[in-house]
Amino acid sequence: MSDMNATVQKTATGFHVDGYEKITYDFTFLDGVFDIQNSQLADCYKRWGRVLAVTDFNVFDIYGEQMQKYFDHYRLTLKLHKTKIGEKAKTIPTFLSIVDSMTEFGIIRKVAVNYGNYKNRLGAYHAPIHTFLDFTFLRTLPTAQIRNGFAELIKISTCSHLDTFNLLDKYCEQLIDTGFGRKNGASKGLVEVADKINAEGIYEMLRLETPNLHEIGLDRVIAYGHTWSPLHELIPETPLRHGHAISIDMAYSATLANSRKLLSDRDYRRILDLFSRAGLSMDHPQFDSEILDKGTAAILKTRDGKLRAAVPSPLGQCKFLNDVDRKEMNAALLRHKKIMKSYPRQGAGIEAYVDASDTGYSASNGAAVEAIEAAAEKAGELNGTTIRGGHVPNGHANGVKEKLANGNGYLDGVTNGANGFVNGSRG
Repeated sequence: MSDMNATVQKTATGFHVDGYEKITYDFTFLDGVFDIQNSQLADCYKRWGRVLAVTDFNVFDIYGEQMQKYFDHYRLTLKLHKTKIGEKAKTIPTFLSIVDSMTEFGIIRKVAVNYGNYKNRLGAYHAPIHTFLDFTFLRTLPTAQIRNGFAELIKISTCSHLDTFNLLDKYCEQLIDTGFGRKNGASKGLVEVADKINAEGIYEMLRLETPNLHEIGLDRVIAYGHTWSPLHELIPETPLRHGHAISIDMAYSATLANSRKLLSDRDYRRILDLFSRAGLSMDHPQFDSEILDKGTAAILKTRDGKLRAAVPSPLGQCKFLNDVDRKEMNAALLRHKKIMKSYPRQGAGIEAYVDASDTGYSASNGAAVEAIEAAAEKAGELNGTTIRGGHVPNGHANGVKEKLANGNGYLDGVTNGANGFVNGSRG
């Protein structure tokens, strides 16, 4: 929750305003957030008597009935907005379809811009009141996505929390195979280890980012793996999963750090070995000198002219590099690719490319997908972003087809917004 406190004073030439925004919110670990025995989530909404839930299609397919029963039990009116969550779905029309639901629900803000036929409907960000962390959801998450998320824990621990890295290194395969201890058959000891890793990883992330909530500071430890990956993640015809894309960046950055003697040979190999054991990508054929150059040029624009490449130095700590020239980058890339040849799959990842579990599509939600597309089109029309008949600015028409990463055929294309890419809605 955010709270703005400010004062105004007269000066000799006008006025002076002095203010600050106080932001407070909580995180609670709670297995079984939709268990009717756990009232914590419902308690947050009792004063309003109603709830708007924005949920992914796949989450709804698995937990929708349980969600409804939970809020019915606590006599809270539930409205559901089902949407898609894939990288290509992160568009203005998708956002506006959510805004439509918020508007209909009566969630409005002052300090805003007009939306549709209404005044002041889009506006200021407000911090959440409460976040519940329920790891039982990992029971239904595909192993490929557990692996995908594992990369984020490697990221935070490699550059900021050695104890967590050591636990990931020790229990890597067990954590992935058991959904961090949440799947049947996991030992109590493994559950305790998994909970410790998650708690420490989340706390470390919050510790690093809390002083920088508005992301004004650009030297960010959590940007390890995010220097070149924003480009090469989407370069392949079928995009890489985010965890695999940043793993390539992290592995290459570790090579760069080792080449500079900022990271010992032992720690360097520990990092690469962990990526390999986890089945995460460390290289890709299209991660080449051209992409490296383009990625560098792009990131310099968003980091105020500096590279600010986060690298481990030593393992568990971070150093930012600003003085790496093209020659050094390319030399490190050649060395990196040579080293990758000694690893299983030559550094390629397991299930590295996006599929239906990333886009939010499944065979059972075709009608819902069409409904959300219609809502997105309506939102676009209301706000001057014409999306009719599959045509979008700088995009492609309906009927463009994209082969799924798992190679099992094509999906009829459905545009998702201003970028004109397709994700597909019907098998």
